[in-house]
Amino acid sequence: MDQQTQEQFGFKRVDAGAKQGMVRGVFSSVASNYDIMNDLMSGGMHRLWKNDFVKRVHAGPNATILDLAGGTGDIAVRLRERTGANVTVCDINADMLSVGRARQFDAGKADGLRFVCGNAEHLPVPDASLDVITIAFGLRNVTNTQQALNDAYRALKPGGKFLCLEFSHIPNALLQKMYDAYSFTAIPTIGQLVAKDRDSYQYLVESIRMFPKQDALKKMMEQAGFAQVKYTNLSFGVVAIHEGYRI
Repeated sequence: MDQQTQEQFGFKRVDAGAKQGMVRGVFSSVASNYDIMNDLMSGGMHRLWKNDFVKRVHAGPNATILDLAGGTGDIAVRLRERTGANVTVCDINADMLSVGRARQFDAGKADGLRFVCGNAEHLPVPDASLDVITIAFGLRNVTNTQQALNDAYRALKPGGKFLCLEFSHIPNALLQKMYDAYSFTAIPTIGQLVAKDRDSYQYLVESIRMFPKQDALKKMMEQAGFAQVKYTNLSFGVVAIHEGYRI
């Protein structure tokens, strides 16, 4: 294969045209167990990270908000409760959307939410039409990260805000080593025991390690055009929140 047409799929190099389908397969496989696996893998910390993330969204009930890669709807529900705005959930995976739509409907929280199947690299919205775009634990699974950032910038109104919550890199080498040991042993094992799917969770661990470090992602956002870009490490850098504005 031509090296220039390849992208990372975990630690592997695969054809860029194939990655999207491979990632879709991973999330179709894990969709039904996604939330319980998040609780088990993070010890429930993902709920605190998401709450912190959503608190950084300052918008009113008339705001246009798009939550990317948010198939389960958990971020969208938080955004809806915080802002009062209608929220569009956009995810490339129809199985994740189906699980999320059913879950929020059963919980009585689907009011004000819209679920749309779409690609983060080519958002199904007009130019300069959104006030806020959020993406939580999804950017590392996009085939072309820079293209997704570029399109988020395109879709935001001037003054609009982009926020990304993603697994990141721990600056302390010893802590990173301990975290690696946990990730590469415990998480695939939990995936096998609970979801009967070791390979998908092995990919998810590998995809975290291959994702750009905090400063590199900040530069990519600036390259897309975002201004006032900053990031905040949570849990020693296990995850980071990146924020930027279209000026």
